[in-house]
Amino acid sequence: METDELYETAAPAEVGDLENIPETAATGLAILAERLERLAALCERLQEDNRFLREQNQALQAEGSALREQNEQSRSRIEAMIVRLKGLEQTS
Repeated sequence: METDELYETAAPAEVGDLENIPETAATGLAILAERLERLAALCERLQEDNRFLREQNQALQAEGSALREQNEQSRSRIEAMIVRLKGLEQTS
């Protein structure tokens, strides 16, 4: 509770005032600085993960497109074989 009151009543510090701040405020600033560093590191990691996932998604879409094309070619060849087999049946 006392820490909350300290933050509520404290005026914004000037750069030169940082050396004279109370220990509890310095501890609070150190905790805040640590949290900001962890948040920045998390943000950077998430950006890297996002970039990797976008690249992976793009590669998978290209692979899916190639597989669909290959499937269509196989289907066409199989249909052509069926037509030829039916033609051979009718001539026999």
